[in-house]
Amino acid sequence: VPGLGKTELVKAMSRVLDLHFRRIQFTPDLMPADIIGTNVMTNDEQGSYRLEFKEGPIFTQLLLADEVNRATPKTQSALLEAMEERQVTIEGTTRALPQPFFVIATQNPARQVGTFPLPESQLDRFLIRVEIGYPDAQSERDLLKGADRRQVLASLEPAMTPQMLLDAQVAVPSVHVSDALVDYLQGLLAYTRESPDFETGLSPRAGIALIRAAQSWALMHARGHVLPEDLQRVFAAVVGHRLAGSGDAQGAGPQDLANHLLHAV
Repeated sequence: VPGLGKTELVKAMSRVLDLHFRRIQFTPDLMPADIIGTNVMTNDEQGSYRLEFKEGPIFTQLLLADEVNRATPKTQSALLEAMEERQVTIEGTTRALPQPFFVIATQNPARQVGTFPLPESQLDRFLIRVEIGYPDAQSERDLLKGADRRQVLASLEPAMTPQMLLDAQVAVPSVHVSDALVDYLQGLLAYTRESPDFETGLSPRAGIALIRAAQSWALMHARGHVLPEDLQRVFAAVVGHRLAGSGDAQGAGPQDLANHLLHAV
């Protein structure tokens, strides 16, 4: 729900990672050109006119799509090429985005007024989805008695550089994944495609996301190989937004579906 600090969390991430940050507030009247940019007519001192490209806010390193499901599916889809290929195409011209580049989106509950569903093709491009609930009593007390959040953000110092982040991204695929672990992963994927408990099966992109997330988890814990527990640890966050229950599992939450899958295989 609104007001839980999602936007502040992303701002804090941008400062800790030392990344150029931009935020787009998604609203029903937002257009794709408001995100990726557009060509505008300009004139020089000699009075001649030419088209000049004006970059949209997507040309950044860390993009926050705030309340992404308040915009129409057409506008949401403006993020698809950027999220998948790290580039945008405007009127036939392809432009690369800065590196590193990634999108973090927040969304409001679907039951709230003025929200639109996210297309499955866009949901599948998000590596993970996490839910932020209400803070526990002590954390909320610290928040209520603490300094102004803007002051806290301003005091944060970078813990990484963009190049360090790129180096970490390059290191992730080198973390060893055994054939036995791939067998386990394929068993999980196959079960979603064959079981009547799921409306649709997990895509190959979901399988790649699981491998990369598990490799990242292992790397963060200073290991050069992936354990089954690494895959299980990231599993719900990676597949929860990609699965829909059917039959007896219809209406089950993402965590319940993920747990059911892990226990079934």
